[in-house]
Amino acid sequence: MSSQDAAPTNVLPKILTQHAEEAAFLWLLRDQAVSAPQFLVKDLARLDDRVEAQLDGLRIAGADGREVVSEALEPGDPGAVFALAVLAFEQGDEARIQDVLTAGTAARDLERGIVSALGWIGYERARAHLKPLLAAESTVLRRVGLAAAAIHRKNPGPAVLEAAFASDDPRLKARALRAVGELGLVDYHIPARSNLRAKDPTVRFWAAWSNALLNGHKDAVAYLQNVAESSESHSVHAAQMAMRRLAPNDAKTWLKRLVKELDQKRLAIVADGAFADPEAVLFLIDQMQDPEVARVAGESFSLITGADLGRDKLKGEKPEGFEAGPSDNPEDENVAMDPDQHLPWPVPELVRRWWADHQGNFAKGTRYLLGQPITPESLRQALRIGYQRQRAAAAIELAIFKPGRPLFEVRAPGWRQLALLG
Repeated sequence: MSSQDAAPTNVLPKILTQHAEEAAFLWLLRDQAVSAPQFLVKDLARLDDRVEAQLDGLRIAGADGREVVSEALEPGDPGAVFALAVLAFEQGDEARIQDVLTAGTAARDLERGIVSALGWIGYERARAHLKPLLAAESTVLRRVGLAAAAIHRKNPGPAVLEAAFASDDPRLKARALRAVGELGLVDYHIPARSNLRAKDPTVRFWAAWSNALLNGHKDAVAYLQNVAESSESHSVHAAQMAMRRLAPNDAKTWLKRLVKELDQKRLAIVADGAFADPEAVLFLIDQMQDPEVARVAGESFSLITGADLGRDKLKGEKPEGFEAGPSDNPEDENVAMDPDQHLPWPVPELVRRWWADHQGNFAKGTRYLLGQPITPESLRQALRIGYQRQRAAAAIELAIFKPGRPLFEVRAPGWRQLALLG
């Protein structure tokens, strides 16, 4: 995808600055797009092509261009760190690599730019950079190396993982436990389970998440239910994984508890999508009457049934008077963004009519994703045609279906995913 390095003398600094700023900005867009409900893999590939085009403009400029880029970009911007890191890693410029690592590990948010850059450049090129990172004394650099290896779905090796498990740095340990699940390392289910009692909550979460993904152990699933009920930072992912591993009757009981005892209707709606049983559909349609949760109910409905609210003409306009997210009122203390801003508004009457026409195609007690019974073949098809959140669900279901297989990486560059999916 890249051009050969050259150093033409007539490259204008203004043009290079524009390339640099565009590359950083477009990376921020794709950072949001990988988990957005309105992006297909082909949309992600088009966005990634735009990022690559800007990077190509920087590559062609050579060393002089990179100097302009490093001066033009904001040091506190993870998109800027990404652009600089891609150039440094591709060229093997050790001095610039060290500069990028120093700047990019100064704050947690910036690390994503470095990890993304290592994932972007392809494993054959990244491998040479991963080795010193994974062997570094700094736990921050080892965490970056672990994250990059996991993104490429490459096992960093038992020595690296065991050293991370034994580390006093909870963030390194948590990243290693997460990698165990992402890489499908079923042999590590015992150390993962032992960390369910760790002091750090993030360590406990990723230990439970990976253990639930690898073998559905009851202790891990129970812990994820507790995380979901306590509204901790990982509550949505915890609820989704727990629902996929609970026995059907236990799942139904827990859904009732979320709604009736804990007043967590929104979480129950999300969990219903992961439950994937058509028995949940009528509950979801009923929730579409409530503007606070109507759109997320539509998303779970689509995840199970495969109905596309836009394509199937089941969407409408925002209810009059409803506001979500920050308002124009300077005295309004609500600054939280609307979590459903990219989801369509379902029209309950139209959705109910659609379900009446199609429910005969769904069998109670069978789990569905995008309208198809969950099988390896249907999940691979969902990875090809689904929106990003739907694809993430399909990837997890496929990993559960085939223990020991790495989790398909739906955040990888779009062109790489399309090649893998044929």
